[in-house]
Amino acid sequence: MNIVTTESGGVTVMAIEGRLDGIHASEAESAFLKLAAEGRSRFVLDFKDMVYISSAGLRVVLVAAKKVRSLQGRLICAGMSDQVRDVFEMSGFLSILETAAGTDEALSLF
Repeated sequence: MNIVTTESGGVTVMAIEGRLDGIHASEAESAFLKLAAEGRSRFVLDFKDMVYISSAGLRVVLVAAKKVRSLQGRLICAGMSDQVRDVFEMSGFLSILETAAGTDEALSLF
């Protein structure tokens, strides 16, 4: 897994590449919480290059969503592959999280 963080118009974009699974979940959660602790509250999680997400990875997304809500911010998940979208759909996350087809669309929603 690799995380690339960029800033665009006051929105933090976290691009997660590879696998977000039990091996990498704590690293991803720590990276997100560090950014939130710096005062950031507007996030796009870019999953364009993520090939797999496990239940541990879903937990990281849920932690991020709860943290952003507590900061009165906004989180949009973008660029899901069909496989990743299926996992989000089966877990019920699509009904509770905001999504966009890609990062550009997500950024336009802010």
